[in-house]
Order: sequence, then structure tokens, then C-alpha cells
Amino acid sequence: MRNRGILLTAAFVLAALGFAAPMTAEAAPSASTPSLAAIVERLQKHYDQTATFSAKFSEEINPVGGMKRERSGVVYYQRPGRMRWEFAAPEKDLIVSNGAKLYSYQPDLNQVVEMPVKDAFRSSAATAFLLGMGNLKRDFKASIPADAPSSGLLRLKLVPRSGGEAIELGLDPKTYDIVALRLADQLGNVTSLRFSDIRTGLALEPGLFAFTAPAGADVVEAPSNP
Repeated sequence: MRNRGILLTAAFVLAALGFAAPMTAEAAPSASTPSLAAIVERLQKHYDQTATFSAKFSEEINPVGGMKRERSGVVYYQRPGRMRWEFAAPEKDLIVSNGAKLYSYQPDLNQVVEMPVKDAFRSSAATAFLLGMGNLKRDFKASIPADAPSSGLLRLKLVPRSGGEAIELGLDPKTYDIVALRLADQLGNVTSLRFSDIRTGLALEPGLFAFTAPAGADVVEAPSNP
């Protein structure tokens, strides 16, 4: 399934964007770089407080031995576990989760892949964050990458304690918005995402998270994880 890369990162992305709440004057970071503990505490607080958001995204996939792919679109999220990823042309794919089932629709193939949300992610920590039950200190080992590029962003690396791919986040030091994300799987395939126009606290239409297979589409039910 060509959307596998985005599925591997979706829960982390949604959780991370949930941290992107505006900062008050009292909460503004100091001129010095915040400590690891301060960054983790702030991210957890905003995750707990954010119920909905939307954002524009651009995705770059660099598979081992393959051609680089670039895509863009819009993502919507509502706790617990509802999400919608709309990919723009030329690959106008769609991923929708109603909190229980996840659907990946590929219009060019007229095919729908359906699976339980709990089976969509290899990491139980990722699933917990998507469903609104994540805890950074409990679920991840957090660190600041030593080789982070000097892009002006705050960098944070999260490794799931239960196993799974590590994720690197890039935070705007003024707003703490998550503006960049990088995930490398065990085979060396790298998925990178960048976000803009992040909006939180929206009143989202329930229909965004409902999916009905188009007429004539081939519906495939993915096998459940053991």
C-alpha cells in the first residue's frame, strides 16, 4: 500500500501538531535554549489541551533504492482518533479514520484498504497518541539530537519504549509549533513532513471523518495484526 509511509507517521504527526498551541507572554521561551525536560513538559501540556486542528502539509519520501516522491495536502484531526488526510494531485489519495476504522482510498486504482485503527500503526505508543491517551514520559525516550541541523528550530527525538521507529521533530522556538518531522524506518526509508497554516480549536464537521466507498470501488480488508 503506497500510503504505508504516511500511516507510520500519522499518529505521531497528529499528536505533535496537537502541541501547537499559541504561547502566552508568561509562557514565552527564554533567550537560552530550553532544557529537554521543559520541552517535553510543554509538549505534553498542549497535547492534553488540544482537541481539534487542521494544517497544510508537504511530504517527501526517500525509499532505499527508489525514486524520491513528493506530495502535499491538508490534514484534519479530532480527538479521539478521528483524522482526514487529503492529498493533492497528481496522487489524489485520501486517508480517513472515524476513530475505530481507518480507510485508505486510491482513486486511480479505485481501491479502498480498510483496517482497524489499532492495526494501522506498528507502535502501541503511536496508537495511544492518536486515540488521545498518549504520555510522552511514559511512552517515549526523549532526547535532543546531537547532529541536528542548524535550521533555527528546536529539535526533539522520540523513541517508543515499546519498540518502533524513532521520530525527530522540529519546533518553532517562538511558538512551539511543530513545523518539521522526520521518520526513518528499520530499512532506511525516510519520510519527512513539513507543516504550515496550523489552526487549533476548530469546530470540524463530523462528515470529515465519515467514509463511504465510491461506487464500484474494490474494497480490501487488511489482515489484522496477530
